[in-house]
Amino acid sequence: MWQNKKKNEWKVALCFLLPSLLGVMIFIMLPFMDVIRRSFFGAMSGKFVGIKNYSMIFQNEAFKLASGNTLKFIAICIPVLVITSLGLALLINKLNKSAKVFKMTFLLPMAIPVASVVLLWQVLFHQNGLLSKGIIALGGQSVDWMKSDWAFWILILSYLWRNIGYDMVLWLAGLSTISPAIYEAARVDGANGWQQFTKITIPQLLPTLFTIVVLSLLNSFKVFREAYLIAGDYPHDSMYMLQHLFNNWFVSLDIDKLSAAATIVSLVIFILILILQKTWVEDEEG
Repeated sequence: MWQNKKKNEWKVALCFLLPSLLGVMIFIMLPFMDVIRRSFFGAMSGKFVGIKNYSMIFQNEAFKLASGNTLKFIAICIPVLVITSLGLALLINKLNKSAKVFKMTFLLPMAIPVASVVLLWQVLFHQNGLLSKGIIALGGQSVDWMKSDWAFWILILSYLWRNIGYDMVLWLAGLSTISPAIYEAARVDGANGWQQFTKITIPQLLPTLFTIVVLSLLNSFKVFREAYLIAGDYPHDSMYMLQHLFNNWFVSLDIDKLSAAATIVSLVIFILILILQKTWVEDEEG
């Protein structure tokens, strides 16, 4: 009787999951497998070339520039985003309940259409925009921000502004699962605020931290939309990302190089997620 009930539960679960699994298989996995296949063949000749395409992209200066900028962007943005959003979440969590209604306002940047964000960039950071007008008023000279090294930091600012509220809400969800009784017991034992944070809050938030880091990593590849709309196919070198490179290779029909580069990037992201998952599992078991 118990086994029959278990089988029925599996059947019901499979019926709910099957449409999603089929969709992922048809629209994501099969096309990606074709991309991997194409990475070993010539784009025009269709002949098997082995690892020639991979060798070409590692010698490509544009790929080196885009990879370096993307890694730099991720290395700066994700730690700043995780720490800042956690700090905001802890601050709001300590406020009274009536103040928590304001946490939804932090999600407003994500609700703003990309076209509106691009317009905001132009109003602020154009050579004749508000920021340059303010500098001129103070006796300085106007700066074409999007065509200087400042472009990279503006891109970082845009990413943080759009994602910090989302991560903050995820932190708040994780904080809500921690029982207040644990903190009360720690205070009775003489633990100060820092000890409670390091010994209780952080260990309890490790699953949330893993989710936030992975989502932040994936969202870092979506910032391309704003950069592309405001600066075009070939922005300033400091903000030339892998997404720009992939777009340009797609337009020029360099499918062989595009497939090889996409395979490498996917493999790197997959390995990073596996490393993060293993690290989190070991920390939880420890």
